[in-house]
Parts: sequence; C-alpha cells; structure tokens
Amino acid sequence: MTEGLSIRIDEPYDAAVSRVRAALATEGFGVLTEIDVAATMRAKLDADVEPYLILGACNPPLAYAALQVDRRIGVLLPCNVVVRTDPDDPSVTIVEAVDPQDMVAMTGRPGLQPVADDAAARLARALGSLAEHRAD
Repeated sequence: MTEGLSIRIDEPYDAAVSRVRAALATEGFGVLTEIDVAATMRAKLDADVEPYLILGACNPPLAYAALQVDRRIGVLLPCNVVVRTDPDDPSVTIVEAVDPQDMVAMTGRPGLQPVADDAAARLARALGSLAEHRAD
C-alpha cells in the first residue's frame, strides 16, 4: 500500500475542512461518512489529539463501476480523506487521501484499473485545488 495523496496547507483547520468538502464535490465526490477522531478519542478514552477528521468520500458512478468488476470492492469503499491539524505546527492543516491505485494492487483485478485511474485523477485534482495555500 502506498502512503496515499497528501498536501500540507497554511490554512486553519475549520476553513480547510470546508474547502476540502467543496473540492471533493467539484470532482463528483459526496461525503457519506464523517468520523471526528478527536471527539471520539476524547469521549471514549479521555485522550486529547489534534483536530482530525476522516471523510468517507464517494463518487457514485466510480463506485458502481468498481462494484461491477468485483462486488468485494466494497470493503475498500468509500475513499477515505483525512483532514487534520499538524501536531507539530497547529497553523498547518494536512489533507491526505487514500490512493485508489491501492485497490487494484490489493485485489489483483486489472479490470479495476480504469476506475482507479479516474478516481486517483479526481482526488489529485481535488487536493491540488487546495495548493494556493500550500505549506512547504
């Protein structure tokens, strides 16, 4: 498995979350699930972690195409996109997304390649659109 797609941006967390949602929507992804990791750790373990959100992003036509190749692909859906504050620099927000190419590698199903290519390109464009606030 690769480390996925990632960008660091000089933008407050809350503003970054809104922009990530908009960038995903522009590329045809809706957010099906949302996990507030920081709130969960606080509630379940009384542990404090930096703001950390996992968005379960889905592009229905791509998900449908993948399911037509292999119904078991559902265990790899939706595409997870993480928005989190850099614990070493709270002024920086990190946005990371699963690399859809991993689903081809994990399943060994070459029929998934076109779906993975399309999903990867869309996620890369979504993250790339955040680059105006890139933190290097």
